[in-house]
Amino acid sequence: MSTKAPKTAISPTRAENYNEWYQKIVRASDIAELSGVRGCQILKAWGYGTWEQMQHDLDRRFKDTGHENYYFPMYIPISYFQREADHVEGFAKEMAVVTHHRLTKNADGKLVPDGELEEPLIIRPTSETIIGESMSKWIQSYRDLPLLLNQWANVSRWEMRPRILLRTAEFLWQEGHTAHETKDDAMRETTQMLEVYRAFCEDVLAIPVITGEKIAAERFPGAVNTYCIEAMMQDGRALQAGTSHYLGHSFAKACTIQFQSRTGSLDYVHTTSWGVSTRLLGALVMTHGDDNGMKMPPRIAPYQVVIIPILREDSPKEEIMTACEKLKADLLNETLDGQPVRVKIDSRDIQSSEKRWDWIKKGAPLIVEIGAKDIASGKVCVTRRDKLEDGKRFDERGTFVGNIGLELATIQQALFDTAAAFRASRLVRDIKDWAAFEAYFSKDEDGGFTGGQGFVRAKWCGDETSLTKLDVLGVTVRCIPFDQDGCEGVCVLTGRPATLEVIFARAY
Repeated sequence: MSTKAPKTAISPTRAENYNEWYQKIVRASDIAELSGVRGCQILKAWGYGTWEQMQHDLDRRFKDTGHENYYFPMYIPISYFQREADHVEGFAKEMAVVTHHRLTKNADGKLVPDGELEEPLIIRPTSETIIGESMSKWIQSYRDLPLLLNQWANVSRWEMRPRILLRTAEFLWQEGHTAHETKDDAMRETTQMLEVYRAFCEDVLAIPVITGEKIAAERFPGAVNTYCIEAMMQDGRALQAGTSHYLGHSFAKACTIQFQSRTGSLDYVHTTSWGVSTRLLGALVMTHGDDNGMKMPPRIAPYQVVIIPILREDSPKEEIMTACEKLKADLLNETLDGQPVRVKIDSRDIQSSEKRWDWIKKGAPLIVEIGAKDIASGKVCVTRRDKLEDGKRFDERGTFVGNIGLELATIQQALFDTAAAFRASRLVRDIKDWAAFEAYFSKDEDGGFTGGQGFVRAKWCGDETSLTKLDVLGVTVRCIPFDQDGCEGVCVLTGRPATLEVIFARAY
């Protein structure tokens, strides 16, 4: 006798087709959709609202560490990039170039480019070069240092294989840029901002990450050192969730950013850059989504509690709406992390069951339904999104309100714990040789939610020529974790003695 699979809001499920599931959940959760421009996306209210919460939290952290917000032009002269050879080489294939400044009609009446620019302009892929140009004017003495700035902006990188939220031709981000008197100062900044990202991802997004340094082959173009946080998605692949770079003198020399030192000499500054982007929305989906949609961590959810009035033809509508407004007002007096609880009443003129499923798919942490019977009993009907399988529960109204901060904090921790347990189940440490390594990454090459792949933490001798063996498997070295054991072992790629541990994985 066959057993019918339970019906889910998202089809196909993660187990059936992970890649298609991802595309479907992004749309079903109303986070984003593709636009009419190739490789570009539209962030919808729920997605952009989540990004706004990210901005608010990160912006506070940046300002707490002494940074101020600036804004620089999105058009950068091509000559600025040509000053730094490694940087331009790293981004050359992704640059969008403006060559004309107007359109005119040709003989056939069609609009064609006209007014060729004297110098082509690059639409900002990143801003080291144009910010460096300004720094060279603003910095004259050691007294002008450190210069700590951040920019919230959009950037353009012409992706060959775009993927919604993860790799798009235009996306939103923040980019921090700083200049320092000494290398030690710059390195402290670089590691400090990486820690800001780690704390944000784990404490706010409920995404566990591994912190470490990129190997030379994976560094940001023009950087001396690149540090990163790597997260594991539910198909076992890695997603680089944030980076922080020590740039040394590379951009300082390219842009002539010099200062008079304390001893009177003319020295180059040490610069850093660091950033995260809207790809974190994709990380949220692939970390916390399930076959019914999103599960949004409370600290980042645009609305933490959604109230749905249960209105039928014979319902006392005014009384129900008054009860909903009163519950909202009471919840707004409660807090999570010292901030008022974010609440919405969904008063759309559609079936209440349809509203409920809309918010389940979006991932609202708590969904509360109030009808005439609930008012009479003094209770509220509650659905906890991260425990959807438990169904609805009925709480005393006062108890629900009084416990709201604790319950939201509990949901936040539960989502992190679930993601951390999943990562632990897919973090492999017992692969010691190439045969076992190749066998591991060769099985179930499509990955998938039920696949066996994840992160391999193993020894590597540091010989970059050995990395060519990874190409056929589509695997890369994600990072050198900070928490090294220091023990001597055997390189998984070459069989030679090695003490360095690295993370190997397929990645987005």
